[in-house]
Amino acid sequence: MTLIIYKERMKKFIYLSTCDTCKRIMKELSLPADVLLQDIKKEPIDATQLSSLYAKTNSYEALINKRARKFKEWGLNAKTLTESEFKDLLLKDYTFLKRPVLIWDEHLFIGNAKATVEEAKEVVLKG
Repeated sequence: MTLIIYKERMKKFIYLSTCDTCKRIMKELSLPADVLLQDIKKEPIDATQLSSLYAKTNSYEALINKRARKFKEWGLNAKTLTESEFKDLLLKDYTFLKRPVLIWDEHLFIGNAKATVEEAKEVVLKG
Protein backbone atom coordinates (compact mmCIF):
# COMPACT_ATOMS: atom_id res chain seq x y z
CA MET A 1 0.00 0.00 0.00
CA THR A 2 1.42 3.36 -0.84
CA LEU A 3 -0.14 6.79 -0.82
CA ILE A 4 -3.63 7.47 0.48
CA ILE A 5 -5.14 10.88 1.18
CA TYR A 6 -5.60 11.55 4.89
CA LYS A 7 -7.82 14.51 5.81
CA GLU A 8 -6.56 15.37 9.31
CA ARG A 9 -3.40 17.47 9.42
CA MET A 10 -1.01 15.57 11.64
CA LYS A 11 2.35 13.86 11.62
CA LYS A 12 2.43 10.46 13.31
CA PHE A 13 4.63 7.38 13.03
CA ILE A 14 3.04 4.15 14.26
CA TYR A 15 5.62 1.44 14.75
CA LEU A 16 6.84 -1.44 16.90
CA SER A 17 9.88 -0.49 18.99
CA THR A 18 11.21 -4.06 18.95
CA CYS A 19 11.07 -4.25 15.14
CA ASP A 20 14.44 -3.66 13.48
CA THR A 21 12.75 -2.81 10.18
CA CYS A 22 10.65 -0.09 11.85
CA LYS A 23 13.75 1.32 13.56
CA ARG A 24 15.67 1.33 10.27
CA ILE A 25 12.83 3.09 8.43
CA MET A 26 12.44 5.65 11.23
CA LYS A 27 16.14 6.44 10.91
CA GLU A 28 15.95 6.61 7.10
CA LEU A 29 13.04 9.04 7.27
CA SER A 30 14.88 11.37 9.69
CA LEU A 31 11.59 12.32 11.29
CA PRO A 32 11.49 15.78 12.87
CA ALA A 33 10.86 16.18 16.59
CA ASP A 34 7.23 17.26 16.10
CA VAL A 35 6.20 13.83 14.76
CA LEU A 36 4.13 11.88 17.27
CA LEU A 37 5.54 8.41 17.85
CA GLN A 38 3.21 5.56 18.78
CA ASP A 39 4.75 2.26 19.80
CA ILE A 40 1.89 -0.18 19.18
CA LYS A 41 3.21 -2.59 21.80
CA LYS A 42 2.89 0.06 24.53
CA GLU A 43 -0.07 1.91 23.01
CA PRO A 44 -2.08 -0.39 20.71
CA ILE A 45 -4.37 1.20 18.17
CA ASP A 46 -7.91 1.58 19.47
CA ALA A 47 -11.25 1.31 17.69
CA THR A 48 -11.41 5.04 16.96
CA GLN A 49 -7.93 5.15 15.47
CA LEU A 50 -8.61 1.99 13.47
CA SER A 51 -11.83 3.50 12.12
CA SER A 52 -9.89 6.57 11.03
CA LEU A 53 -7.33 4.42 9.20
CA TYR A 54 -10.12 2.37 7.64
CA ALA A 55 -11.81 5.55 6.40
CA LYS A 56 -8.66 6.29 4.43
CA THR A 57 -7.98 2.77 3.10
CA ASN A 58 -11.54 1.39 2.81
CA SER A 59 -10.00 -1.94 3.78
CA TYR A 60 -9.03 -3.56 7.06
CA GLU A 61 -7.18 -6.16 5.02
CA ALA A 62 -4.84 -3.43 3.72
CA LEU A 63 -3.81 -2.83 7.34
CA ILE A 64 -3.10 -6.50 8.11
CA ASN A 65 0.41 -7.86 8.41
CA LYS A 66 -0.02 -11.26 6.78
CA ARG A 67 3.61 -12.07 7.61
CA ALA A 68 2.92 -11.81 11.35
CA ARG A 69 3.92 -14.95 13.21
CA LYS A 70 0.47 -15.26 14.78
CA PHE A 71 -1.18 -15.02 11.36
CA LYS A 72 0.47 -18.29 10.41
CA GLU A 73 0.34 -19.87 13.89
CA TRP A 74 -3.41 -19.34 14.08
CA GLY A 75 -3.84 -20.84 10.60
CA LEU A 76 -5.26 -17.60 9.22
CA ASN A 77 -3.17 -17.82 6.05
CA ALA A 78 -5.25 -20.87 5.05
CA LYS A 79 -8.59 -19.10 5.56
CA THR A 80 -10.57 -16.53 3.64
CA LEU A 81 -11.29 -13.79 6.16
CA THR A 82 -13.97 -11.10 6.05
CA GLU A 83 -13.33 -7.42 6.63
CA SER A 84 -15.00 -7.81 10.03
CA GLU A 85 -12.58 -10.59 10.94
CA PHE A 86 -9.62 -8.48 9.84
CA LYS A 87 -10.92 -5.64 12.02
CA ASP A 88 -11.24 -7.94 15.03
CA LEU A 89 -7.67 -9.19 14.55
CA LEU A 90 -6.32 -5.64 14.40
CA LEU A 91 -8.05 -4.78 17.67
CA LYS A 92 -7.12 -8.08 19.33
CA ASP A 93 -3.35 -8.02 18.90
CA TYR A 94 -0.88 -5.31 17.92
CA THR A 95 1.23 -7.73 15.84
CA PHE A 96 -1.46 -7.88 13.15
CA LEU A 97 -0.98 -4.24 12.13
CA LYS A 98 1.17 -3.83 9.01
CA ARG A 99 3.96 -1.55 10.02
CA PRO A 100 5.15 1.03 10.11
CA VAL A 101 2.32 3.45 9.44
CA LEU A 102 3.25 7.03 8.66
CA ILE A 103 0.59 9.70 8.71
CA TRP A 104 2.04 12.87 7.22
CA ASP A 105 -0.59 15.57 6.91
CA GLU A 106 -2.84 14.38 4.05
CA HIS A 107 -0.63 11.36 3.21
CA LEU A 108 -0.79 7.86 4.65
CA PHE A 109 1.94 5.27 4.11
CA ILE A 110 1.46 1.69 5.28
CA GLY A 111 4.10 -1.00 5.40
CA ASN A 112 7.77 -1.37 4.68
CA ALA A 113 7.85 -1.99 0.92
CA LYS A 114 10.81 -0.24 -0.65
CA ALA A 115 8.59 1.88 -2.94
CA THR A 116 6.41 2.93 0.01
CA VAL A 117 9.44 3.99 2.06
CA GLU A 118 10.86 5.93 -0.88
CA GLU A 119 7.57 7.79 -1.39
CA ALA A 120 7.42 8.55 2.32
CA LYS A 121 10.98 9.93 2.23
CA GLU A 122 10.05 12.29 -0.60
CA VAL A 123 7.04 13.61 1.32
CA VAL A 124 8.97 13.99 4.59
CA LEU A 125 11.82 15.82 2.83
CA LYS A 126 9.32 18.33 1.40
CA GLY A 127 8.21 19.02 4.96
